[in-house]
Amino acid sequence: MRATRGAARAYILTVALGAALCVLPALRPGAQTPWITLGLLAGLYLVCELPGRCPFFGSSVPISAGSFFPLLLAAAFLLPPPAAALVAVPGSLAGRAEKPPAAARRIWRAGQLPVTVWAASSVYALLGGPAALGGPGPGVLPDLPYALVPACAAALAFSLVLTALDGSILVVAEQLPPRRAWSGLLPRSLGPHLVHGLAGLMMAILWTSSYGPLAALFVLLPMYISCWVFAQYHREHAAHRATIRALVQAVDIKDTYTRGHSERVGHASVLIARELGMAQERIEVLRFAGILHDVGKLGVPTRVLRKEGPLTPEERRVIELHPEYGHEIVRGIGFLGEARAAILHHHERLDGSGYPYGLAGRSIPEFARVVAVADAFDAMTSTRSYRPGRPVPVAVEELKRCAGTQFDPQMVRALARGLERHGWSGAVTADDVRVPPPRGEGEEDAGAGSLPGPVRPRPPDGPDACAPASARSSRTPDRPR
Repeated sequence: MRATRGAARAYILTVALGAALCVLPALRPGAQTPWITLGLLAGLYLVCELPGRCPFFGSSVPISAGSFFPLLLAAAFLLPPPAAALVAVPGSLAGRAEKPPAAARRIWRAGQLPVTVWAASSVYALLGGPAALGGPGPGVLPDLPYALVPACAAALAFSLVLTALDGSILVVAEQLPPRRAWSGLLPRSLGPHLVHGLAGLMMAILWTSSYGPLAALFVLLPMYISCWVFAQYHREHAAHRATIRALVQAVDIKDTYTRGHSERVGHASVLIARELGMAQERIEVLRFAGILHDVGKLGVPTRVLRKEGPLTPEERRVIELHPEYGHEIVRGIGFLGEARAAILHHHERLDGSGYPYGLAGRSIPEFARVVAVADAFDAMTSTRSYRPGRPVPVAVEELKRCAGTQFDPQMVRALARGLERHGWSGAVTADDVRVPPPRGEGEEDAGAGSLPGPVRPRPPDGPDACAPASARSSRTPDRPR
């Protein structure tokens, strides 16, 4: 929810109103709400969420992994639907919001989770779950294995409602097509939510047994272990981002004229990938490819990178080695995966006249074809000392003109759709690829698909971007894209 558009605000408030209607019956006089159980569960969930806002724990506690969903499902099994929904409210409002706008995200979470818990508790009650749960008496045992049926049905309802709301907010706030917004959400979440349901059932059985609520707290141990495992994953991911950031900063320090270009290429690559329907894991790796595509400039002499005049043929050949230098630099970084091929081949052309190996057509890796389009687009829309940035429609038309000879037409069409949906404005950093980047100041003219502009002292009109390599070689040497 980058800017929380008006439609998104209205939708968030609608879901919050739905949550209020869900919990209202528990607050009415004479509702016979089990306040002790409700208070204990709500306080426990609040305590579990609060470390996310603590400076000591905040960076390592994953708030979106569902580590404490078993608590909410236990509430769905132990309490009537309105009271169960109320359990989720304090922790949702107090939890950590990783990205702005924090208030809107907390309100959304405080609306989404109570509605989800209410639905799960309603399904559980409808299937006779409370009667199958057993009780504190010596002979009142849980009705197993039947007790698993309402518990699993409630977990399924929990998963369906939660993913439906997750997808709907992406449609409204991010303007994603519905099919893409919900793609893969349910398959990814159904398994974990069923496991959470079983953990919640175990907690509910212990809670209602003669051992009491204290015994039920032992179920929290595997939840905290799960939270710790997710925290390790987040720390590892943070280390990956720090590695990427260090490499990008090294390039920016060496070639200050390109500052900001790498992050914008990473963002444009993500726009293309989402339009192509790539899996989230591949999108993240492609983002790394876009950010690191020019890391090989670390191997190019600084005097060549910062030269104020036309490049000699020898200097041009030196710069054209930067994809191979980049590939050597990142060869041992395992988590980059397909990104390494993109770094090596992002200057190849569809007609085979690119470099370093002259690959053509589909022999060029998919990630490299994506980064080539993103690279060219940012180059054309970037403001330079010798020319202003081109308007986005002009840059897109130039990419379309070069599609089929230099660029993959599928990637060009995907970028055009992504730009129509999200625009191209604002700031972007290596850690926030969801914010559209600005027309930068002082980035290199890095895209092979831009109309190659001259080096700073020369007139602003250069050779045609789509000209074949033989035609370009007869002209004044320019900086390779």
